[in-house]
Amino acid sequence: MKIVYYIIYPLWYLFSLLPLRVHYFLSDILFHLLYHLLRYRRRIVHKNLVESFPEKSEEEITKITRGFYHFFCDYIVESIKLMTIRPENLKRRMVFKGLEQVEEIVESGGSCAIYLGHYCNWEWVTSLPLWITPKAQCGQIYHPIENAEFDRLFLKQRQRMGAVCIAMNDTLREILRYRSEHQSVVIGYISDQVPHWRNIHHWCDFLNHDTPVLTGTERIARKVGHAVFYLELNRIRRGYYEAEAKLITRDPKSLPEYEITTRYFKMLEETIRRKPEFWLWSHNRWKRGRAEFNEKFEVINGKVVPKGEEAERLRKLEEERKRKRK
Repeated sequence: MKIVYYIIYPLWYLFSLLPLRVHYFLSDILFHLLYHLLRYRRRIVHKNLVESFPEKSEEEITKITRGFYHFFCDYIVESIKLMTIRPENLKRRMVFKGLEQVEEIVESGGSCAIYLGHYCNWEWVTSLPLWITPKAQCGQIYHPIENAEFDRLFLKQRQRMGAVCIAMNDTLREILRYRSEHQSVVIGYISDQVPHWRNIHHWCDFLNHDTPVLTGTERIARKVGHAVFYLELNRIRRGYYEAEAKLITRDPKSLPEYEITTRYFKMLEETIRRKPEFWLWSHNRWKRGRAEFNEKFEVINGKVVPKGEEAERLRKLEEERKRKRK
């Protein structure tokens, strides 16, 4: 309902006008509410941390847990502040480094794919257009929110600094459109989400887990020839971040299949291990295991299908294609 948007938007806007010091005061209150009173996803956070860092003591796990909830509350208020924060202020607080190679590629007519994770304030990464040549159209891949009015609200603030939001299902279509228009792009992909069963094509050793991973970023980069970077984020102090672009490859097709994806997860793990409290531990990252996958699904000609009648039908079709090629 549009009425929801017209109620929520002014409240969100007015709240975002408050100084950040007030936001952080409210964040401290929110911490006690989520951590102590509501115990928001405490079991999932604890489970994820214990399994990811079996070498750490319970005291160390507790310290990381508290640090995560403090950061998570800061992330919430900082994301709200994005609605009205002045570009020059955001540019002081989110500093980008290592963009020389990105600029060089764009100036020569090329495009870039940038991997990042749910680490530090990924919402403020939408300020990349403030740092890069206007010859590049910056953008980020996102998953639309089911509620259309909330989706509209988040789109409004995520696109404030000049980056465009591209719905996940439209990614390849939009990138091909930009290429047909001879428009260089720099596209950010958050690729540490949990893939659906039918999107599992590769597994990585990630944070002490056998982890199913999304491979769409690599497949798109290989198809359209985008140079691939990893964006390493670091929190300098409260409200101040650095983001450094690190080259993975200029030529995706020169690497074996899934090598780019594997490198990304290795680099992300190194980032997380340095300061684990700044990763999104509250999502159930490891709810899909390889044993269950092998029990329920199989891969036929690169397509993941449930075992049973559909798998048998596809197998027969593939055998028929092979006979015709002979």
